[in-house]
Order: sequence, then C-alpha cells, then structure tokens
Amino acid sequence: MASADTALLLARVPVFEELTEDDLRRVAEVSVPRAFAAGDVVFREGDDSDTCYVVQSGHARALREHPDGRQITLATFGPGDIFGELAMFDDERRSATVEAIDDLEVAGILGPDMRRLMREHPDIAVQLSIALGRRLRAANERLARQSFQTVQSRVALVLDQLVEQARSEGADDHDVLVRTTQADLAKLAGSSRESASRFLAVLERAGVITQGRGRLTVHDPAALQGYVY
Repeated sequence: MASADTALLLARVPVFEELTEDDLRRVAEVSVPRAFAAGDVVFREGDDSDTCYVVQSGHARALREHPDGRQITLATFGPGDIFGELAMFDDERRSATVEAIDDLEVAGILGPDMRRLMREHPDIAVQLSIALGRRLRAANERLARQSFQTVQSRVALVLDQLVEQARSEGADDHDVLVRTTQADLAKLAGSSRESASRFLAVLERAGVITQGRGRLTVHDPAALQGYVY
C-alpha cells in the first residue's frame, strides 16, 4: 500500500483523526503492510506487544480463553478499525488473541517507531492521548449501560453495531447481510448462546431478520432500536 493510501486509511481511524496531514504522513511512512489468511492468528494472548494494526480490508476478532478451554469474543474489527493500539505506548504483553475471520490486510505500526515519532513530534503524543482518553470514556459508558441492559437489549445493540459496520463497507440500508454465528453474537453480547438464540427467533418471527448458516440478514435495521433500552 502506498504511503498516501495508508495516510487516507489512518485518517479514518478515531485514534488518529485529530492528527494533521503531515503527522498522518509521518505515521504512514513507518507503517508496514501485512496480510493474513482466514483463521491465521495475528497475535496471541500473552505475546510481547510490539505492533498495532489498522485494518485495510477483511475482518478480525479478539478472543479471550478460559483455562477450561472456553472462548469469549471480545470484539470484531473491520476496515478502518485499529487493534493492539496500546503497543504504541508500551511493551506490555497482549491481553487477548486476535485472529483473522477472513482474508485480512492490515497496516502494521511498530511501537518503537511510533514512540520515536512521538518524541520527535510531541503534538502527535498529545493528540493520541486525547483520542485514547475518549475511547476509554466511551468503553466505560458502554460497560455501565450493559450492566443495566437485558440480554435482548445487549444482543440487539451488538447486532445494530454489526449492521453499521456492514454499511460502512458498502451494504445497503435494508436487507443487510451480517456474517456472524449465534455463538459469536452471544459472546459479543455477554450472554449464553441459548438466550441469544431465543431472542433471534423472536426477531425472525417479527420479520426483522432471517437466519442462515454463519450469517443472518437484517431486513429492517431501524426496528432493532426498538429492542435497545
């Protein structure tokens, strides 16, 4: 990926949105393109943290594994999303495993390169700190909301977020195809698969969605908001 194209990609990322064009160009110049096939592990929980990644195309997911072998999906990432961003600031070990869902192309930014840029251009460090602070506040607010939400509300909210991600990648306003399994949807919503399945059946009977194997189609995205409270 050319440096100019990488700068345009970085400009879409909330963490970098406050940077000037010159600063975006500087970050782009130290970025390295990388590609992963579906199912490849980008990094594992406990690995050294030395690189953050911005998704150019494809999708990835972050996982945590319980000692008994159970997994939970923490988040999914699509074009314009960033993951492993704390590597820009320190070399702490990874707190989760990230794997490619489908063919994945990313721009990798080495932590040492980013820290050098922040030393040379302090405004970059200031803007990144502000952006990360906003993300932390948003995450705290989301956790607070979820603690008071029902399972149905959490599943509807996650599904709405997946619809928005699909739209950002070119999906239509209606009949939006979302590639996810009931199990992954339940993990993202912090519910059991059985509870999520029962609610999805309610949505299907209402004509809001149609389910398929490893995918579902949201016919009326606006109707999902009626289940979020």
